[in-house]
Formats: sequence, structure tokens, C-alpha cells
Amino acid sequence: MAVQAALILFIGVAFLLIIGAPISISVGVASAIAMFAIVDVDNGLLTSAQRMFTGMSSFTLLAIPFFILAGVIMNNGGIAIRLVNCAKVLSGRLPGSLAHTNIVANMMFGSISGSAVAAAAAVGGTMGPLQEKEGYKREFSAAVNIASAPTGMLIPPSNTLIVYSLVSGGTSIAALFMGGYIPGIIWGLACMVVAFIMAKRYGYKSDEGVSFKTGLLVFLDAVPSLLLIVIVIGGIIGGVFTATEGSAIAVVYSLLLSFIYRTIKIKDLPRILLESTKTTSIVIFLIGVSSIMSWVMAFTNIPGIIADALLGFSDNMFVILLIMNIVLLIVGTFMDPTPAVLIFTPIFLPIALSFGIDPVHFGIMIVFNLSIGTITPPVGPVLFVGAKVANLKIENVVKPLLPFFAVTILVLLLVTYIPQLSLFIPELFGL
Repeated sequence: MAVQAALILFIGVAFLLIIGAPISISVGVASAIAMFAIVDVDNGLLTSAQRMFTGMSSFTLLAIPFFILAGVIMNNGGIAIRLVNCAKVLSGRLPGSLAHTNIVANMMFGSISGSAVAAAAAVGGTMGPLQEKEGYKREFSAAVNIASAPTGMLIPPSNTLIVYSLVSGGTSIAALFMGGYIPGIIWGLACMVVAFIMAKRYGYKSDEGVSFKTGLLVFLDAVPSLLLIVIVIGGIIGGVFTATEGSAIAVVYSLLLSFIYRTIKIKDLPRILLESTKTTSIVIFLIGVSSIMSWVMAFTNIPGIIADALLGFSDNMFVILLIMNIVLLIVGTFMDPTPAVLIFTPIFLPIALSFGIDPVHFGIMIVFNLSIGTITPPVGPVLFVGAKVANLKIENVVKPLLPFFAVTILVLLLVTYIPQLSLFIPELFGL
């Protein structure tokens, strides 16, 4: 039964993806057919409906639509340009200063909006023309923007980490948020090292810098935007409110800030709400259909069988983690992070726990892997958006991206095999 269900699930999903079906439809149809192979059609339909409802009926999941809405508001609310100006002050004296500004701005905006795609579009759209005006190659500028945009998937708040918390059985969201800081910052710093070396090679100069007074004014202008992180994350860590309540506060704060900046008007709200609703509906429906797949896998003990197969191949924790990394990197090239987390967490997490790996550390490792997938061809969404913003073809961007791929893989290995990179801050706060 388990073999039959597994074949239906994985072959069914692969076939439907190949013929162009959306990932949610592929997962839902394959899971339903596998369900019918286990139980009769009537019970299968009833169980599928129950699992979808149960999977979507979660207070924790309310954080996702609110954070998505907050991200859309920020993307339209003039926050990106203030963060870019602040980043320019922080990194202006380095060779290739505009490239470093792009990276720092992506780290800040991506963490505030929670979306790598939004960061690549907003920051890349702002920085691209500036870099081209200063003589930067468009391919280099696009590669810098694409490589650094996913840092916001690790630096909180992160919707992907919320999904992992749900599917992993309730891993602390606060601990996951804190655990993402060091890996996300190291990713950004690694990109800055590559940008520094390439800027030296191409002869890109640093900015002359700004006076202390001007820099202070620019920083103060960005403080209200940066305070969002302090309020939301500080409130969650301090136990003042939950992640879900924090997400609602993020919406109210970002909306008030945009009204103060006069970058959003009342007439813009229907469009913003519609945009965020479309994104939310895709994510929540995907979680619902993935709940059917999770039930089928649990009922037939597919994760246990896969675990036995992996442990039969090797009982060395380092080898097993390496295999998981390779699988997740491959999966990330054609699957978005959310469905990948929903599908592979139930399979890999029990194996990780059997080795005594902390679920927070493992969650950061999974999300780091899948974040790399967002910039990897052939399906990487950040890669496509970054190339489109720069008006370049994908093939023109891939070659300058290779050094960035190399350093992100190196950082991934550090995150995988040095748990304290993910656990130091959560343990510091007693999470």
C-alpha cells in the first residue's frame, strides 16, 4: 500500500508539473488519487475535505495573509527608497558601493516585507538605473540584486518559517525567527565579499560618502520603517503578542506609515487588498491540498520507509544531512519554497530528530536550501523577476551569478554543520 501510494504521489505530481499544471493542482490531484487507492472513493472524498479544512483551520496561519498584506503595502508605500538611501550611507565607502547598497537594502527590505520577490523588484528597480548610470554592467548589477534578495526569507518575519512551524508540529515561531538572523546576515555578507572582489576587478569606485549631518538625516528618515522590525519581532520575543497578532500590527503600522509618507491613498486600497488576496489564496490553498498529501504519507508510513532507506544507506549524520541538502537543492530548482516545505518536512524531520538535531536548526537549514532554489534556473522566481527588472535574458544573468552560488553553498554547509549559527540567538533569549 505504501509503495503504491508513494508511486501515485510522486509520479503524479511530477507528471502534472511537466505538463504545466500549477503546483497546488498537481499536489491536490495526485494526493486525492492516492487517497482513493487507500480507501474507497466516498471515504476518500470525505477524508480529503476534512484534511483540507483542518490544514487551513489554524490560528497560526492567519499570520501569513497579514504579513503578505503588510509586504504589499510596503512595496507600494515608499519604504524601499528610504531603506536604499539608508543602505547607501552604510556601505557608500566600499568599492562598488552601489552593489553593496543593493545587498544591504535587500537585507533590510526583504526582512521587513518577508518577500524575496518583492525585494528583488522594489530594490532592483530602484538601484538598477543608478548603477547603470555609474557605469556598472547590467549583468553584474542584476546578479548582485538576485543573489541577495532571498536573505529576507531567513531574516524575520518570514512566511516560509511560519509554514515550517505549522507542518513540523508547532516548532516555536519566535525561535525560528531568531534563528534566521545569523544565517541570513552571513548570506548577505558573503554576497558583499563577492561584490567587493568583482568591483575591484571591474574598477568600480566607492562613493565619496556623505557628511555626518546628511547621513544622520537619511538614517532618521529610515528609522520609522526599521522600527517595524523592532516592534513586531520585539513584541513576539517579549511575549507581548503572538506572531499572528504581530502580523496584524505590521499591517496597521505599515499602512499608517504609508499614509504619513503620502505614498498610498484611500483609492489604492482595493488594488492592494486584491493583490494580497490573490497571493494569500494561492498559499492557503496549497497548504490545504498539502494536508491531504501529509495524511496519505502518514497513514502509509512513507516517511518511515524513506527514513529506513536513508539510514540503510548510511548511519552517519553528516552524510545524511549532505544527502538531504542535495535533494532540497534539486527540488528548489523547480518547486517554490512553500510546497517544498510542506512536502519534505514530514519526510526529513523525523530522520533529523532521530539524530538529535534541533527542529529550529533543521528548519533554518531547509529554508536556506529552498531560498537558494528561488535564484536557481530553470524556475527560480527571484531569478526571473531580477532579470526582468534589469531587462536581461536569464542566460545573460546566470554566468555572473556563479560566484554568488558558490558562496551561498559554502554558507549553507556552515549552517548545516554548525548548529550554533541557528541556535545561538534563540538560546540567548531562552527560546
